[in-house]
Amino acid sequence: MEFVKYQQEGFVGVVTIDRPKALNALNSQVLEELAQTFDAVDLQNTRVIVLTGAGEKSFVAGADIGEMSSLSKAEGEAFGKKGNAVFRKIETFPIPVIAAINGFALGGGCEIAMSCDIRICSDNALFGQPEVGLGITPGFGGTQRLARLIGQGKAKEVIYACKNMKAEEAFSVGLVNAVYPIADLMPEAMKLAAKIAKNAPIAVRMCKEAINGGYDLAMDDAVALEAKVFGQCFETEDQREGMKAFLEKRKVEGFKNK
Repeated sequence: MEFVKYQQEGFVGVVTIDRPKALNALNSQVLEELAQTFDAVDLQNTRVIVLTGAGEKSFVAGADIGEMSSLSKAEGEAFGKKGNAVFRKIETFPIPVIAAINGFALGGGCEIAMSCDIRICSDNALFGQPEVGLGITPGFGGTQRLARLIGQGKAKEVIYACKNMKAEEAFSVGLVNAVYPIADLMPEAMKLAAKIAKNAPIAVRMCKEAINGGYDLAMDDAVALEAKVFGQCFETEDQREGMKAFLEKRKVEGFKNK
């Protein structure tokens, strides 16, 4: 991989978009390497992914304008579909993905962050969807996820007016869960990942499936989905050990992901 690096730290996988000369902008190669990286994750031994960008200035500054500038209508649509396929892979990935947003998260950078389960950012982070200033729309899910996360009115203001949001505003509207000094961002991301990783992995995966799958369903269908994934946790080794430890008033020695 030229532009995407992967590192395993215990049960946590760290994916780093590493194209600092272009502020980690997303071109076709970066998108392909991201897809390949996520496809290669060992889900038996990895319980959480942390996604970040190289350096302290930019998480992902956007999609590569140089690559997009000469696209035809058909090529533009194909590029949008490619980005959306990768971001949906992240959004529906079986295990949680935490975005550790270091600096610029503009255009495709904001969009890839929104495809993650949890977003935390550095105090120098900047969010926005500047596409209409370039004569295009957001193309990697920005018109859909931003409205779902912060409401239609605020999302339309951000998109129509190319309005950037600093870290504190992003926190105030619920786009990110927390803001940290840049030096603390990755330690805090890893700390959160470790808290998730110590819990029963099958149960965590089932929670992600229930939350994501039930979000747009009618409540009757959503709670039916919840009952289904709830049931799938039973008869696992982790469920039996977790409940046995509770009844015996002791801590679980370590969930086995079985």
